[in-house]
Amino acid sequence: MRQTSPVATLLAVAALPLALTACSAPAPKAAAAAPASASAAAAAPSDPNKGLLTGKQLKAALAPASFFATGFTADPADARDTGTTYRLPATADVPRPDCAKLGGTSWTDITGISSVSFAQDAYVNKNSSEEFAQEIDVYRDTTATTVLDALGQISKACPSYSDEPTHSTVTVTEKPLTGIGDGAWAITETSPAWQGGTTLVAARVGTSVVTVLVSSSSDKGLAGATKLTNQLVGALKGKA
Repeated sequence: MRQTSPVATLLAVAALPLALTACSAPAPKAAAAAPASASAAAAAPSDPNKGLLTGKQLKAALAPASFFATGFTADPADARDTGTTYRLPATADVPRPDCAKLGGTSWTDITGISSVSFAQDAYVNKNSSEEFAQEIDVYRDTTATTVLDALGQISKACPSYSDEPTHSTVTVTEKPLTGIGDGAWAITETSPAWQGGTTLVAARVGTSVVTVLVSSSSDKGLAGATKLTNQLVGALKGKA
């Protein structure tokens, strides 16, 4: 998620992937005040974050502990959000994604576009090292669409990368998903050195982008990631 999780290392070791003046004509004071007030309001700068969900609101939209199967517990190190304030958005020039970031950091960071608010946490099964990581990012205007489109191109720029802990090559594949939010992609990582695989599902809901990362020892994580994504999309509908 937003920074490298301790679980990412654990997964690799366990062989798992882990925002005028009034009229000049004489007039009663009350009549002159109205246009002056309207002009002042028109001149005031608009709030670019108006209507956007805060980190506190996004945190409430994350799936609760009861959503996850027995054996999964919250990882306090991965829980963070932007609270009731907003960050200044930033766009970096990223001519080519840093494929190494697919090994554990926030995948939305690969796009070079930062959100104005976010919330995230993760749940880990300490016995199997499996992980469910969930994050919601909010962007101004139509930037969420740009971010999702960029995520939909990751496998073209990064068809594979080297996994240092297992000294293996990780293959990255991608496909669009239908019926989830306002568009969605599933990005899957597999390696001969891993048992199972890791899948990230990214979906847009209005100005929000949901990213769910699931590593599984029994499959590639797509089923679990899709289920959790649908949970978050449902919680955001009509709000984002």
